[in-house]
Amino acid sequence: MRSALWLVAAAALVAGCGGDDGDRLAADDLPQAPAALRLSSPGFSDGSRLPKRYTCDGAGEEPPVQAGTVPTSTSELVLVVSDPDAPGGTYVHVTRYGISPRGDGSVDHGGPEGRNSAGEIGWTAPCPPEGDAAHRYTWSVYALRDATGLDAGAEPGEVAAALRKGVLAGGTITARYGR
Repeated sequence: MRSALWLVAAAALVAGCGGDDGDRLAADDLPQAPAALRLSSPGFSDGSRLPKRYTCDGAGEEPPVQAGTVPTSTSELVLVVSDPDAPGGTYVHVTRYGISPRGDGSVDHGGPEGRNSAGEIGWTAPCPPEGDAAHRYTWSVYALRDATGLDAGAEPGEVAAALRKGVLAGGTITARYGR
């Protein structure tokens, strides 16, 4: 019984640390935005080390992220959190879409969530392989002219394709984490 529990726990850990049941993105899958959004987080500064509490080595919480002022013609915001340094292609930690541009600017909640690269819906905490150089984790937010129309559980590639249909503005904030 004890070894069966250990195997289940190990499988869960691998899934959160780069398991490959879902889509990954190519470097050019996410669009360039014609205007800039200013992103911020009370949990970390752009370019800093990601605090352990937001990783698989801590509580695995999703850090709060806020988008600044968005264009008035924005119909929805889309969030993509990714690791471009993951082996095998850009690993997606969460996609969230249908976020109201009229709220408080928070993009870490609200709106349907898509599948991540672990093949699960929702957030998966950063968990780079031990011994790797620190990975970059990028929170990208896009202001869209038209709604994506995506249902919950969309694959990362579907979210990336929906972004190509009218990005008004976008912004990123990045943190690094290594084990």
